[in-house]
Amino acid sequence: MSDFLRSPASRTYISQRLRLHYVDWGNPEAPPLLLLHGGRDHCRNWDWIAQSLCDKWHIIAPDLRGHGDSAHSLDGYYAMECFVYDLAQLIHQQKLAPLSIVAHSLGGNIALRYAGLFPENVRRLVSIEGLGDAPAVVAQRLMTPAYERLRIWIEEQRSISSRQPRRYPSIEEALQRMMQENPHLTIERARHLTVHGVSQNEDGSYSWKFDNYMRFFPPVDISQEDKEQIWQRITCPTLLVYGKQSWASNPADDGRAAHFSNARVSLYDNAGHWVHHDRHDDFLAEVTAFLGGD
Repeated sequence: MSDFLRSPASRTYISQRLRLHYVDWGNPEAPPLLLLHGGRDHCRNWDWIAQSLCDKWHIIAPDLRGHGDSAHSLDGYYAMECFVYDLAQLIHQQKLAPLSIVAHSLGGNIALRYAGLFPENVRRLVSIEGLGDAPAVVAQRLMTPAYERLRIWIEEQRSISSRQPRRYPSIEEALQRMMQENPHLTIERARHLTVHGVSQNEDGSYSWKFDNYMRFFPPVDISQEDKEQIWQRITCPTLLVYGKQSWASNPADDGRAAHFSNARVSLYDNAGHWVHHDRHDDFLAEVTAFLGGD
Protein backbone atom coordinates (compact mmCIF):
# COMPACT_ATOMS: atom_id res chain seq x y z
CA MET A 1 0.00 0.00 0.00
CA SER A 2 1.20 3.50 -0.74
CA ASP A 3 2.99 5.19 2.15
CA PHE A 4 1.32 8.59 2.39
CA LEU A 5 3.01 11.31 4.35
CA ARG A 6 -0.36 12.41 5.65
CA SER A 7 -3.58 10.61 6.47
CA PRO A 8 -6.98 12.29 6.56
CA ALA A 9 -9.22 12.44 9.62
CA SER A 10 -12.45 10.45 9.51
CA ARG A 11 -15.69 12.34 10.16
CA THR A 12 -19.42 11.62 9.92
CA TYR A 13 -22.60 13.57 9.27
CA ILE A 14 -26.32 12.75 9.12
CA SER A 15 -28.48 12.88 6.00
CA GLN A 16 -31.99 11.42 5.83
CA ARG A 17 -31.28 9.54 9.09
CA LEU A 18 -28.20 7.88 7.58
CA ARG A 19 -24.78 8.28 9.14
CA LEU A 20 -22.47 9.11 6.27
CA HIS A 21 -18.69 9.15 6.33
CA TYR A 22 -16.15 11.57 4.90
CA VAL A 23 -12.45 12.24 5.28
CA ASP A 24 -11.00 15.66 5.97
CA TRP A 25 -7.44 16.43 4.93
CA GLY A 26 -7.18 19.44 7.24
CA ASN A 27 -6.02 22.98 6.41
CA PRO A 28 -9.47 24.46 7.23
CA GLU A 29 -8.32 28.03 6.56
CA ALA A 30 -7.73 27.20 2.88
CA PRO A 31 -10.44 27.33 0.17
CA PRO A 32 -12.72 24.26 0.29
CA LEU A 33 -12.36 21.55 -2.36
CA LEU A 34 -14.70 18.56 -2.35
CA LEU A 35 -13.71 15.29 -4.08
CA LEU A 36 -16.60 12.99 -4.99
CA HIS A 37 -16.00 9.37 -6.04
CA GLY A 38 -17.90 7.20 -8.51
CA GLY A 39 -20.19 4.20 -8.20
CA ARG A 40 -19.00 1.15 -6.21
CA ASP A 41 -15.91 3.11 -5.19
CA HIS A 42 -14.88 4.95 -2.01
CA CYS A 43 -13.43 8.24 -0.81
CA ARG A 44 -9.85 6.93 -0.52
CA ASN A 45 -9.84 6.72 -4.32
CA TRP A 46 -8.75 10.37 -4.14
CA ASP A 47 -5.73 9.96 -1.85
CA TRP A 48 -3.15 10.72 -4.56
CA ILE A 49 -4.96 13.86 -5.70
CA ALA A 50 -5.64 14.98 -2.12
CA GLN A 51 -2.04 14.44 -1.08
CA SER A 52 -0.87 16.75 -3.86
CA LEU A 53 -3.45 19.50 -3.27
CA CYS A 54 -4.04 19.58 0.49
CA ASP A 55 -1.36 22.23 1.12
CA LYS A 56 -3.40 24.80 -0.81
CA TRP A 57 -6.93 23.46 -0.34
CA HIS A 58 -9.17 22.31 2.49
CA ILE A 59 -10.03 18.92 1.00
CA ILE A 60 -13.08 16.90 2.01
CA ALA A 61 -13.90 13.57 0.34
CA PRO A 62 -17.15 11.82 1.28
CA ASP A 63 -18.21 8.21 0.92
CA LEU A 64 -21.53 8.22 -0.94
CA ARG A 65 -24.39 6.45 0.81
CA GLY A 66 -24.03 2.71 0.23
CA HIS A 67 -20.28 3.05 -0.30
CA GLY A 68 -17.11 2.89 1.75
CA ASP A 69 -17.76 3.53 5.43
CA SER A 70 -21.12 5.27 4.90
CA ALA A 71 -24.37 3.62 5.88
CA HIS A 72 -26.39 1.64 3.35
CA SER A 73 -29.91 2.75 2.47
CA LEU A 74 -32.22 0.55 4.52
CA ASP A 75 -34.60 0.02 1.60
CA GLY A 76 -31.83 -0.61 -0.93
CA TYR A 77 -33.11 2.29 -3.03
CA TYR A 78 -30.47 4.67 -4.40
CA ALA A 79 -32.20 7.51 -6.24
CA MET A 80 -30.16 10.36 -7.69
CA GLU A 81 -32.09 12.95 -5.72
CA CYS A 82 -30.99 11.27 -2.48
CA PHE A 83 -27.33 11.46 -3.50
CA VAL A 84 -27.77 15.13 -4.42
CA TYR A 85 -29.46 15.78 -1.07
CA ASP A 86 -26.56 14.11 0.76
CA LEU A 87 -24.10 16.39 -1.02
CA ALA A 88 -26.24 19.44 -0.29
CA GLN A 89 -26.40 18.48 3.39
CA LEU A 90 -22.64 18.00 3.71
CA ILE A 91 -21.97 21.39 2.11
CA HIS A 92 -24.68 23.04 4.23
CA GLN A 93 -23.73 21.45 7.54
CA GLN A 94 -20.00 22.08 7.15
CA LYS A 95 -20.55 25.57 5.70
CA LEU A 96 -18.36 24.80 2.67
CA ALA A 97 -20.02 27.08 0.12
CA PRO A 98 -18.80 28.56 -2.08
CA LEU A 99 -16.50 25.66 -2.97
CA SER A 100 -14.85 23.85 -5.87
CA ILE A 101 -15.65 20.24 -6.73
CA VAL A 102 -13.77 17.48 -8.54
CA ALA A 103 -15.94 14.43 -9.15
CA HIS A 104 -15.86 11.13 -11.02
CA SER A 105 -18.59 9.18 -12.84
CA LEU A 106 -21.63 8.85 -10.53
CA GLY A 107 -20.06 11.54 -8.36
CA GLY A 108 -19.74 13.77 -11.40
CA ASN A 109 -23.42 13.29 -12.21
CA ILE A 110 -24.33 14.25 -8.64
CA ALA A 111 -22.02 17.28 -8.63
CA LEU A 112 -23.35 18.59 -11.95
CA ARG A 113 -26.91 18.42 -10.67
CA TYR A 114 -25.95 20.17 -7.44
CA ALA A 115 -24.11 22.90 -9.36
CA GLY A 116 -27.19 23.47 -11.52
CA LEU A 117 -29.50 23.62 -8.51
CA PHE A 118 -27.21 25.90 -6.49
CA PRO A 119 -24.98 27.69 -9.01
CA GLU A 120 -24.08 30.35 -6.45
CA ASN A 121 -22.39 27.70 -4.27
CA VAL A 122 -19.88 26.29 -6.78
CA ARG A 123 -16.79 28.21 -7.91
CA ARG A 124 -15.24 25.64 -10.23
CA LEU A 125 -16.25 22.14 -11.23
CA VAL A 126 -14.36 19.21 -12.74
CA SER A 127 -16.51 16.27 -13.82
CA ILE A 128 -14.72 13.11 -14.98
CA GLU A 129 -17.14 11.24 -17.26
CA GLY A 130 -20.05 12.38 -15.13
CA LEU A 131 -22.77 13.18 -17.66
CA GLY A 132 -24.28 9.71 -17.56
CA ASP A 133 -25.34 7.73 -20.60
CA ALA A 134 -25.01 9.12 -24.10
CA PRO A 135 -28.18 10.46 -25.75
CA ALA A 136 -28.34 7.44 -28.06
CA VAL A 137 -28.29 5.07 -25.07
CA VAL A 138 -30.99 7.07 -23.30
CA ALA A 139 -33.16 7.05 -26.43
CA GLN A 140 -32.74 3.29 -26.78
CA ARG A 141 -33.74 2.76 -23.14
CA LEU A 142 -36.87 4.88 -23.56
CA MET A 143 -38.02 2.61 -26.38
CA THR A 144 -38.87 0.12 -23.62
CA PRO A 145 -42.27 1.09 -22.15
CA ALA A 146 -42.26 2.45 -18.59
CA TYR A 147 -44.32 -0.47 -17.26
CA GLU A 148 -41.78 -2.92 -18.66
CA ARG A 149 -38.85 -1.02 -17.16
CA LEU A 150 -40.58 -1.13 -13.78
CA ARG A 151 -41.23 -4.88 -14.10
CA ILE A 152 -37.56 -5.46 -14.96
CA TRP A 153 -36.47 -3.39 -11.96
CA ILE A 154 -38.69 -5.42 -9.62
CA GLU A 155 -37.11 -8.62 -10.90
CA GLU A 156 -33.64 -7.14 -10.47
CA GLN A 157 -34.39 -6.07 -6.90
CA ARG A 158 -35.77 -9.51 -6.10
CA SER A 159 -32.69 -11.20 -7.53
CA ILE A 160 -30.24 -8.96 -5.67
CA SER A 161 -32.05 -9.51 -2.36
CA SER A 162 -30.87 -13.13 -2.37
CA ARG A 163 -27.37 -12.39 -3.61
CA GLN A 164 -24.79 -12.41 -0.87
CA PRO A 165 -21.71 -10.16 -1.13
CA ARG A 166 -18.86 -12.08 -2.67
CA ARG A 167 -16.29 -13.30 -0.16
CA TYR A 168 -12.59 -13.40 -0.95
CA PRO A 169 -10.31 -15.65 1.13
CA SER A 170 -7.62 -12.98 1.15
CA ILE A 171 -6.96 -9.37 0.19
CA GLU A 172 -4.70 -10.71 -2.56
CA GLU A 173 -7.66 -12.38 -4.26
CA ALA A 174 -9.72 -9.21 -3.96
CA LEU A 175 -6.76 -7.35 -5.44
CA GLN A 176 -6.79 -9.63 -8.46
CA ARG A 177 -10.44 -8.77 -9.02
CA MET A 178 -9.60 -5.07 -8.79
CA MET A 179 -6.88 -5.51 -11.42
CA GLN A 180 -9.25 -7.36 -13.75
CA GLU A 181 -11.78 -4.53 -13.58
CA ASN A 182 -9.20 -1.77 -13.91
CA PRO A 183 -6.29 -2.98 -16.08
CA HIS A 184 -4.74 0.51 -16.33
CA LEU A 185 -3.97 0.59 -12.58
CA THR A 186 -0.49 -0.04 -11.24
CA ILE A 187 -0.27 -2.86 -8.71
CA GLU A 188 0.57 -0.37 -5.94
CA ARG A 189 -2.44 1.81 -6.67
CA ALA A 190 -4.76 -1.18 -7.05
CA ARG A 191 -3.61 -2.55 -3.70
CA HIS A 192 -4.27 0.75 -1.96
CA LEU A 193 -7.77 0.96 -3.45
CA THR A 194 -8.45 -2.66 -2.49
CA VAL A 195 -7.29 -2.31 1.11
CA HIS A 196 -9.59 0.67 1.63
CA GLY A 197 -12.41 -0.86 -0.41
CA VAL A 198 -12.94 -4.10 1.52
CA SER A 199 -13.96 -5.02 5.04
CA GLN A 200 -13.20 -8.27 6.83
CA ASN A 201 -16.03 -10.65 7.60
CA GLU A 202 -16.41 -12.65 10.81
CA ASP A 203 -15.03 -15.78 9.16
CA GLY A 204 -11.86 -13.93 8.13
CA SER A 205 -12.80 -13.47 4.47
CA TYR A 206 -13.10 -10.08 2.75
CA SER A 207 -15.99 -8.40 0.91
CA TRP A 208 -16.33 -5.11 -0.93
CA LYS A 209 -17.86 -2.38 1.21
CA PHE A 210 -20.38 -1.09 -1.32
CA ASP A 211 -24.00 -2.17 -1.08
CA ASN A 212 -24.98 -4.91 -3.52
CA TYR A 213 -28.16 -2.95 -4.26
CA MET A 214 -25.95 -0.36 -5.97
CA ARG A 215 -25.68 -2.76 -8.90
CA PHE A 216 -29.12 -1.65 -10.13
CA PHE A 217 -30.26 1.95 -10.31
CA PRO A 218 -33.94 2.92 -9.91
CA PRO A 219 -35.96 2.81 -13.16
CA VAL A 220 -37.23 6.39 -12.84
CA ASP A 221 -35.17 9.57 -13.09
CA ILE A 222 -35.70 13.09 -14.35
CA SER A 223 -35.94 13.38 -18.12
CA GLN A 224 -33.03 14.17 -20.42
CA GLU A 225 -34.62 17.57 -21.06
CA ASP A 226 -34.69 18.27 -17.33
CA LYS A 227 -31.01 17.30 -17.01
CA GLU A 228 -30.14 19.66 -19.84
CA GLN A 229 -32.03 22.49 -18.12
CA ILE A 230 -30.02 21.85 -14.94
CA TRP A 231 -26.74 21.86 -16.89
CA GLN A 232 -27.74 25.17 -18.48
CA ARG A 233 -28.06 26.71 -15.01
CA ILE A 234 -24.42 26.00 -14.12
CA THR A 235 -22.53 29.28 -14.17
CA CYS A 236 -19.08 28.33 -12.87
CA PRO A 237 -16.16 27.34 -15.12
CA THR A 238 -16.60 23.63 -15.78
CA LEU A 239 -14.14 21.04 -17.06
CA LEU A 240 -15.62 17.88 -18.60
CA VAL A 241 -12.90 15.21 -18.63
CA TYR A 242 -13.08 12.08 -20.79
CA GLY A 243 -10.77 9.18 -21.67
CA LYS A 244 -10.39 8.21 -25.31
CA GLN A 245 -10.35 4.51 -24.43
CA SER A 246 -13.39 4.72 -22.17
CA TRP A 247 -16.81 3.28 -22.92
CA ALA A 248 -18.27 6.74 -22.23
CA SER A 249 -19.41 8.96 -25.07
CA ASN A 250 -17.52 12.21 -25.74
CA PRO A 251 -19.96 15.09 -24.98
CA ALA A 252 -18.23 17.31 -27.54
CA ASP A 253 -19.31 14.83 -30.22
CA ASP A 254 -22.75 13.77 -28.96
CA GLY A 255 -24.04 17.30 -28.33
CA ARG A 256 -24.27 17.35 -24.54
CA ALA A 257 -21.44 19.87 -24.09
CA ALA A 258 -23.55 22.42 -25.97
CA HIS A 259 -25.92 22.64 -23.00
CA PHE A 260 -23.24 24.26 -20.83
CA SER A 261 -22.61 27.99 -20.95
CA ASN A 262 -19.11 27.90 -19.46
CA ALA A 263 -17.59 24.45 -20.04
CA ARG A 264 -14.90 22.81 -22.12
CA VAL A 265 -14.14 19.16 -22.81
CA SER A 266 -10.68 17.77 -22.08
CA LEU A 267 -9.97 14.46 -23.83
CA TYR A 268 -7.16 12.18 -22.64
CA ASP A 269 -5.49 9.59 -24.83
CA ASN A 270 -4.31 6.32 -23.25
CA ALA A 271 -7.02 6.61 -20.60
CA GLY A 272 -10.20 4.73 -19.80
CA HIS A 273 -13.01 5.61 -17.39
CA TRP A 274 -10.65 6.37 -14.48
CA VAL A 275 -8.75 9.23 -16.11
CA HIS A 276 -7.46 10.51 -12.76
CA HIS A 277 -5.66 7.19 -12.27
CA ASP A 278 -4.77 6.34 -15.86
CA ARG A 279 -3.19 9.74 -16.56
CA HIS A 280 -2.61 10.94 -13.02
CA ASP A 281 0.28 13.38 -13.57
CA ASP A 282 -1.27 15.08 -16.59
CA PHE A 283 -4.70 15.18 -14.97
CA LEU A 284 -3.29 16.64 -11.76
CA ALA A 285 -1.42 19.34 -13.70
CA GLU A 286 -4.52 20.34 -15.65
CA VAL A 287 -6.79 20.35 -12.60
CA THR A 288 -4.28 22.33 -10.52
CA ALA A 289 -4.14 25.02 -13.21
CA PHE A 290 -7.92 24.97 -13.70
CA LEU A 291 -8.76 25.27 -10.02
CA GLY A 292 -6.27 28.08 -9.56
CA GLY A 293 -7.59 30.08 -12.49
CA ASP A 294 -9.13 33.52 -12.06
